[in-house]
Amino acid sequence: MTARAVGTTDDSPVRIGALAPLSRPGWAEAGRHLVAGLELAVREVNAAGGIGGRPLELLIRDTAADPARATAAVDELAGLGVAALAGEYHSVVARAVAARADELGLPYLCSSAVLDALTDRPTDLVARLCPAQSHSWRVYADFLREAGHTRIAVASQPSVYWAAGTRLLREYLAPHGGTLVELDLATLDPAAVPGELVRHGATALLLLTGIPEPAGSIVRAVRQDPRLAGLLIGAPAGQPEFAEWAELLGADGAAVPFLRYLPEHLGPLGTRVAAELRELLGEAPSFVALEGYDTVAVLAALLRTRGTRGTRGTDRAQLASGWPLVAVEGTRGEIRFSRRPGVSVWQWAWPPVQVTDRDPADPARFRALHQG
Repeated sequence: MTARAVGTTDDSPVRIGALAPLSRPGWAEAGRHLVAGLELAVREVNAAGGIGGRPLELLIRDTAADPARATAAVDELAGLGVAALAGEYHSVVARAVAARADELGLPYLCSSAVLDALTDRPTDLVARLCPAQSHSWRVYADFLREAGHTRIAVASQPSVYWAAGTRLLREYLAPHGGTLVELDLATLDPAAVPGELVRHGATALLLLTGIPEPAGSIVRAVRQDPRLAGLLIGAPAGQPEFAEWAELLGADGAAVPFLRYLPEHLGPLGTRVAAELRELLGEAPSFVALEGYDTVAVLAALLRTRGTRGTRGTDRAQLASGWPLVAVEGTRGEIRFSRRPGVSVWQWAWPPVQVTDRDPADPARFRALHQG
C-alpha cells in the first residue's frame, strides 16, 4: 500500500473543496446555511475518527453566484489536492462547477442546485442530492392545479434556470387547461407588474427572480393594489425560506408558497442535526443547511469505502465509481443514487418535496401546504 492508502499511519488531512455563494449577488444567506451544514458534519466525522484515522478538511470558496469565479475555484482546489468537490446553491454556477469537474476528472457532489441538465453530457463523476427541477416543479404545478389556478403569470429575469422553470410549468399545466403568461423583468418595471396582472386576468403570480430585488418591490406593489386582493403570489425557487425574506417584507412576505426539500416530520438524526444547526446559526436552519450536512455524510461514507489512495487520475475515478453503491442515512431519509431519465448525473431520487409558506398569523412559522 502507498503512503496515502486507507489504514496507513499517514495523518495528513483528506481535503474536500466546498463551494457556496457567500457574498452578493449570490444568495449569501443560503450559502451561509449550506456551509454551516457542511462544517457541522465535518466536525462530527473527525470526532468519530475521521477517514481511516485521517482528519477531514474543508476548503471553502465563495462563488458569489459567478460561474467564472466558481470555475477558477475548481481549478485552484484541484491543484490543492482535494479528493472531491461539494456544495453550491445556484444552478448556473453548479453547471459551471460540474463541467469543469468533469473535465478534470474530479468527483463532485452537488448539494443544492436543481437544474436538470447539470452537465451537457452524461457523466459518472457528478452526483446530486437535491431533486431535479423537473421533479420538484411538477410538485409545485400540482399544488397550483389543485388550488384551482389556471391563469398564471410568471415574472422572470433572464436566466437558464428561470427559463427552464417557465418551460416546465407550462408543460405540466397545459394538459390541465392552465395558461402561463410571461412578464419579462428585463423590460418591465416592478411597479408596472400589478397592471399587467389585471390586464391578463391572472389569479397567481410566480416570482422567478432574485432577492432582495426585484422580488421585494414586486411583492409590495402587488400587496398594495386593491384590484389584486385575491391573487396568489408564489416563489417556487424558495426565496421565502430564509430570514432575509421575512426581514425584507414582514407580513407582506407571508402566504407565498415555495418549494422546500423536507419530509413531513424529521427522524431522530434530522431532529438532532437541526437542533445543533439552530445553535450554530442562531436561527432555524433551512433545508439547505441539512443538504450541506448530508453532502459530507455521503462523501465521508464514499471516502471510507472507496479509499483515499491519492487525489489524481484513477483514484478520483475510483471514488466516483462508488455513487451507485452509496446507502447513507441522511437527515431527511436514506440516500441512494441512481440514473433518472433526462438527468445527466447520479441523482438521489427522490428527496422529500413539499410546498410551504409562512403563516400570515405568525410569519416566523412555516405551514406545509402540499407534500410531493
